[in-house]
Amino acid sequence: MHVLVIGTRGIPNIQGGVETHCEELYPRLVKLGCDIIILTRLSYIQNLNIKKFKNVKLKHIQSPTTSGLETIIHTFKGCIYAIKNRKNIDLIHIHNIGPAIFIPLLKFFSFKIIVTYHSQNYKHEKWGWLAKILFKIGEYFSVKYADKIIFLSENIKNDIKNKYTRFNYNIILNGVNIPKKSNNKSYISSLELHSKKYIIAVGRFIEEKGFHDLIIAYSNMNNDIKFVLVGDADYESKYSIKLKEEAKQNGVILTGFIKGEKLNEIFSHAKLFVMTSYHEGLPIALLEAMSYNLDVLVSDIPANLEVGLDKDDYFKVGNIENLKNRLEEKLSNNIDRNFEKIIQEKYNWDKIAKQTFDVYKFILLEKKCV
Repeated sequence: MHVLVIGTRGIPNIQGGVETHCEELYPRLVKLGCDIIILTRLSYIQNLNIKKFKNVKLKHIQSPTTSGLETIIHTFKGCIYAIKNRKNIDLIHIHNIGPAIFIPLLKFFSFKIIVTYHSQNYKHEKWGWLAKILFKIGEYFSVKYADKIIFLSENIKNDIKNKYTRFNYNIILNGVNIPKKSNNKSYISSLELHSKKYIIAVGRFIEEKGFHDLIIAYSNMNNDIKFVLVGDADYESKYSIKLKEEAKQNGVILTGFIKGEKLNEIFSHAKLFVMTSYHEGLPIALLEAMSYNLDVLVSDIPANLEVGLDKDDYFKVGNIENLKNRLEEKLSNNIDRNFEKIIQEKYNWDKIAKQTFDVYKFILLEKKCV
């Protein structure tokens, strides 16, 4: 079963929910018997000599480092690669609706295509009107021409079902690993942090993550707790530059993009994880916080509500005063959380890989979808 993957920047250790998803999913699919090639974006790859990651093949393709052009040009080059090598490809797996605008071209050459629908990008503030139109076209092509759509959450599936009457889909959730918590404190000490004396938020520095709301709420709190913001912008923008300036002015600690032991240490010793997003698919950062049994406070958007947390774990999205009050309530309590059961049942990567593998087999055997 030879599968070509289009729509991710690449793996391993590259910032982004799609990238984390692919890094966890595809090595497991290789173990199940798939031959996987991921088309990476050259500018994100630190070591070009690495052609494999856990037996997943990596094909590095040059693309512009300009927001708006990167995905389109990289995907087009990926389509040319697929067409040239079509005798060796059984299935193309596209991630998200941006790259899906090229589905008609791929279907012309009779490719079997699966689309994983991660996020409704046309709802994100960072994109202009033309990009939003292209995202909607990609969504339409996914519904009309893809052999199967995989949704990461019920709320996005329901929204799409209200717009289109008939399409083939499966719901396969995002996943997370149960980590071994770090006892090391060298990294947090280098940031002048102490165990259980700081809150964290994690993500890319874009408008829909709502980090600007969290900075304002934090600056209005009467508390000696510190705030650590983990992540960075893919491309510097007016928003990301302003966000960093406001963070520094209010004593927020910026780590930049981190993975591995540093991220493990940050999660292991935090007191509270906060997610202020206005839009999400199924947020891996939240699942990661839960895997550490961290107390959490998240916006009451459909994607977060779908996770099924306690009522006290939510605040009204965009309401800074409500966010501030809920933060102070959370920080005044010492609550022991245990999310291990829900993670093993719903967000287990091994189960997710098996479900995806079954979809591959189903499509390639050309059975009728129900």
